[in-house]
Amino acid sequence: MMNTSNNNYLARALGAVLLVAMLAGCGFKLRGSDGQYNVPFQSIWLSFNEASPLGTELKRNLRAGDNLRIESDASKAEALFDVISESRGKSILSLNSLGRVREYSLSYTLVFQVRDANNRQLLAPTEITLRRNIAFDESQVLAKESEEALLYRDMQSDLVQQILRRLVAIKPLAPVTAPATPAAALPTP
Repeated sequence: MMNTSNNNYLARALGAVLLVAMLAGCGFKLRGSDGQYNVPFQSIWLSFNEASPLGTELKRNLRAGDNLRIESDASKAEALFDVISESRGKSILSLNSLGRVREYSLSYTLVFQVRDANNRQLLAPTEITLRRNIAFDESQVLAKESEEALLYRDMQSDLVQQILRRLVAIKPLAPVTAPATPAAALPTP
């Protein structure tokens, strides 16, 4: 009886190892799981303020990816990333029986669009809003301020990953060409 259960366990373990080996051998991997994002353009200009922590983290992630250049001059870039608005918010989520704040809701909202060098929209204005709840204790104000800053940094990292996924999903537009002149309209020599 004991030998049969050991054999069943060994057969299951061997089956699991074989399954993992087959998946690894076929080259299966999740898109972006290796930190590489293949965006459909070679260069991008970002309209973030120089002091923007979100802009700095997005630049760092874009540079770590494939061979995408981040241009400081918009006229040299194939894609233009326009920040329409960026805001952080804090609102009261709940009160205790004495009317004091028990929980806050933190929010981080970014509205942006992506255009090509010919000013055509590659990505329409897009809004990403992230929310996190934080319990509040007035006897631990400094600790809660640190926790709040940590939550905003976490939302910022999440926001960067969502932006990267949207940039990868952009479908490149056909190049702009001049309209063809019909042969009948050409003058004869």
